[in-house]
Amino acid sequence: MVRLPLTPAEVDRGKRLGALLRRARCDRPMLDVALAAGVSPETLRKIESGRVATPAFSTVAAIAAVLDLSLDTVWSEVSTPATPARTTQAF
Repeated sequence: MVRLPLTPAEVDRGKRLGALLRRARCDRPMLDVALAAGVSPETLRKIESGRVATPAFSTVAAIAAVLDLSLDTVWSEVSTPATPARTTQAF
């Protein structure tokens, strides 16, 4: 099976997901979170680093549950790109 290249939007969304999971994990060891979620530490590391931009829904749900994140929170944080800082222009 050939996998299509990810779009820039999918890559950005993956990076936002990784950042959210890293923030939620705080100082908890990656190994503890991964094992509690039933995923390998390597999988969690790849998701947090953005190398896996489109993880399986069940994987995201399991990690979110361990981190006490609702899926609504995950979706709202991941689906909305950060708004760029507004600049003012003088005319």
